[in-house]
Amino acid sequence: MYEKNTTKKLVLTAVLGAISAILMILEFPMPLIPPFFKMDFSELPVILGGFIMGPLNGALIAAIKVVLNLLLNGTTTAGIGELANLLYSLGYMFPAVLIYHKIRTKKGAVISLTAGTVITSIISVIMNLAVTFPLYGKLMGIDLPVIVDMCAKVNPYVKDMISLMIFSILPFNLFKYGVTSIIAFLLYKKLSTAVRDFIC
Repeated sequence: MYEKNTTKKLVLTAVLGAISAILMILEFPMPLIPPFFKMDFSELPVILGGFIMGPLNGALIAAIKVVLNLLLNGTTTAGIGELANLLYSLGYMFPAVLIYHKIRTKKGAVISLTAGTVITSIISVIMNLAVTFPLYGKLMGIDLPVIVDMCAKVNPYVKDMISLMIFSILPFNLFKYGVTSIIAFLLYKKLSTAVRDFIC
């Protein structure tokens, strides 16, 4: 029975990873956001899978998502964007799932999803400011002021790297993961019942 349940979990993890990769492909631009940041709902299978099966399966779903997207879409960021995406997924999923597994109530779900949204949004600012943008600029031979100018064309509040983070990257991620959290909250109970019936 244990081996059967494990096999079903692995199958479900792979399916959710594939769905997540497809959702990642169906990205779309947002106003006032740099063109290389796009909105998608690929974190939804990651967070739902983590809630239902645990953080390790959630992490596997995130990894499958990124690898499949890399294979299907290739990369325009020398792999930097894909690595950052994986880190943001984990930064969102791990805190949310760990908190929810301690407080399994509606209030706990709200707290956990809010924590995941805030934590990964902060991580994204730190990562983009200290690692992603400088590394991308170095590998692509683009100076940071040039990147700032590109972003300023779509968002007049962007004047430098700090304002880029505060007025563009931070609100974008708060919105992206906030919307994902709302959808996850609405879907989780019904989906978890169906999935647990499948696993058991």
